[in-house]
Amino acid sequence: MRKLICGMKISLDGRMEGPDGYADWVTAWSEDYGVTPQIDACLLGGGMYPGYEQYWTAMQKSPGEPLPMTGQAPTAEEAKWSRLIPEIPHYVLSSTLTTALWPNTHFLRSTEDVAKLKSGSGKDIYLVGGAQVASSLINADLVDEIRLIVHPLLAGGGKLLFDGIEGRRTLRLAKVSQKNDDLVHLTYLLT
Repeated sequence: MRKLICGMKISLDGRMEGPDGYADWVTAWSEDYGVTPQIDACLLGGGMYPGYEQYWTAMQKSPGEPLPMTGQAPTAEEAKWSRLIPEIPHYVLSSTLTTALWPNTHFLRSTEDVAKLKSGSGKDIYLVGGAQVASSLINADLVDEIRLIVHPLLAGGGKLLFDGIEGRRTLRLAKVSQKNDDLVHLTYLLT
């Protein structure tokens, strides 16, 4: 069975967004978790997908230009990911979205649909986000691994990554590494 790997960038106090609704401490939205060689699909929630599609489409259309959402030019890692993602099928878990700009986008309507996707053939699946879909898929026992990049910041408010988790979950630490001096990468397996 394919693994569902959740990758998220968070503050030390577990926030994926600050009080203003944005993770302004994240300098790049590239795939920095090391999952690219082992995946052949991405999964997102319906709340996150429109902004995700807009962000990466803007980068694909005008490589190297400042992005309208951040005002910053893409990093080299973001540019690399923007060239790769059109080739990767994207699945959007949403009860309302029905259209997408990207032709390789498919819509899933339930956690049962995600379970069917996992049981199919192929490589692993990268759960890009957001927080609500991550919590619902953890609650449905569909997430196999969580990879976090922890930023040395106490956001002091905003959206908690695991706010919607029902009950206690036991995790097993599989890997720890330090990158870019201050960032800590953690990999946990759900047990």
